[in-house]
Amino acid sequence: MAGSGRDERAWVRRAQAGSASDFEALFRAHWGPAYRAAYLVVRDAAAAEDIAQEGFLAAVRALDRFDRRRPFGPWLHRIVVNRAIDWARARALRPEAPQIDGPAPDLPERDEQLLQELGRLSPEHRAVIVMRYLLEYTPGEIADLLELPRGTVNSRLRRGLDRLKSIVDRDQR
Repeated sequence: MAGSGRDERAWVRRAQAGSASDFEALFRAHWGPAYRAAYLVVRDAAAAEDIAQEGFLAAVRALDRFDRRRPFGPWLHRIVVNRAIDWARARALRPEAPQIDGPAPDLPERDEQLLQELGRLSPEHRAVIVMRYLLEYTPGEIADLLELPRGTVNSRLRRGLDRLKSIVDRDQR
């Protein structure tokens, strides 16, 4: 779980100064949500782990440019979700690649059907739904994080949710 805003700002400040233990604290606080977001976009546990790790490495490399007055989590989520979208797009262009779609090791099994249906959406639609309903960002925050117009985020949310509903309705017949 993420620390308080004050703890996080202190961790970032000290990590910017080179403290490995404070970067580790950031990692521990944000690994779970970063991994889950990547997994829900790519639907591949190994790839999600790689993507989340690469996201953290990218954050380390750019930490000196990070504005520590802002929360670290949204910045990291932006990096991870954008990498996950890129990975999912690249996989879609390689149809010969096997589709690994098993359950994620650290995700609750509360509604596996909905998670399976989420996997049928495009990466762009999955990303905004994950950011909205898993990471609990507002549509405005998602627009800022993904550098998209707010109308595009709202449209992707609506179309993604409509598509999920139609898939679930069709499968229940």
